Amino acid sequence: MFGRPNLYTSYDQEAQIFPTWSKKIAVGLFVLTLFLLPFDVPLFTDEIPVLKSIPIIGSLIGEGIPLARFLGDETWLRPISLVLVLAIAALGLNLLAGVAGQVSLGHAFFMGVGGTTAAFLGGESGDGLYGLGLPIWIWLPGAGVAAALVGILISPVAVRLRGLYLAIVTLGLVFLGIHLGNTSWGRKFAGAPGLGRRFQELDIRIWKEDVPLVNVGDDGHWLWFDVTDNQKRYLFLLVATIVMALLAKNLIRTRTGRALQAIRDRDIAAEVMGVPEFKYKVIAFAISSFYAGMGGALFAALSGQMLGTDYNLFLSVEFIAILLIGGAGTVSGTLIGTFFVVMIPQFVEEITKWLSGKEGGIVGTFADGVLAGPDDFGVIATGTQSPGWQLSVFDWNIVLFGVLIVVFLIVEPLGLYGVWIRVRNYWKQWPFSY
Repeated sequence: MFGRPNLYTSYDQEAQIFPTWSKKIAVGLFVLTLFLLPFDVPLFTDEIPVLKSIPIIGSLIGEGIPLARFLGDETWLRPISLVLVLAIAALGLNLLAGVAGQVSLGHAFFMGVGGTTAAFLGGESGDGLYGLGLPIWIWLPGAGVAAALVGILISPVAVRLRGLYLAIVTLGLVFLGIHLGNTSWGRKFAGAPGLGRRFQELDIRIWKEDVPLVNVGDDGHWLWFDVTDNQKRYLFLLVATIVMALLAKNLIRTRTGRALQAIRDRDIAAEVMGVPEFKYKVIAFAISSFYAGMGGALFAALSGQMLGTDYNLFLSVEFIAILLIGGAGTVSGTLIGTFFVVMIPQFVEEITKWLSGKEGGIVGTFADGVLAGPDDFGVIATGTQSPGWQLSVFDWNIVLFGVLIVVFLIVEPLGLYGVWIRVRNYWKQWPFSY
């Protein structure tokens, strides 16, 4: 109802993912923007003579205005695609840690299982490597299923532990996965340590034909415009992320999702009320591992190389940062946190490059005090080598993650999602304070 947007007349209306028209329109425009992100979208044409008389708008006619242009550039499409890949894996950890309340530091291990399985199912055999050369509709879900089966095998031990003990056990899985990848048996699937193996493209085939049904790995021509391989990968990953996000959101709203939340809030009380704790914890591990497996396969497909060392401890910690900064237990917070954690280092690097070229004035003085070469005083080193008291841009990004985790845990436990809730509620209540 337009006059009373929060007035629900049925349970079905209230249970919708987007219960109001304002939310539906906002999400629809946002998704449309994401699909148009890599392309230049002309907003005006020569067929509108009235607009040509306006000086500012008239100068834009015939040229068009790129939509969110800087994020749609080829140089930015790769980190944006990485956001989509890690968002899929982060959604799985959110279901396990944020919804079910099971702390896990081994998410990278299940991503490695998915990546290795996908390399075996979709890769070609030869040079001491195993591969079946199957199409993507087999190796992509197969990566998730393999990771889910491993999660089910591990879950009987993990579900009997809580808190720090569960975190230490899952942490050991990461080191176990790295060791298995370095063995002679693991090299048959993941390739030699430090070299890996070439990962297959995201081309869509019916079986093993030479010409794919949809070519994603090469430049092409769609309708009336040219598309690059990066744009194709971005659109493929965007569709996959939207599908997995909708599945995760709907899962939280089901009986299984409510049972997982009950276990998270108070597991003993949930079991007294008839919620089988062991069963639903195993389900949580399986679903989380499935998401991680698919994310690991897409992670390798995006990089083009299967490297077992990429699925390391830092990647697991990065997922913890995503949940804590974005907001654990919510799909929106997970997506926001993934964008923030992945893109902030890119923004910091670009700002550092911009500051390094400034001389004189307030900005130049600030840059001289912050940035420095190996022999200067600044705290951020811009050279290849730096003394012990200077940190590189990469090191400062790690420090920034640590500071943000501490700040959000103390100030805003719900993360960026909680900040958004505060802003939204403020404007709903304005100009009243209650």
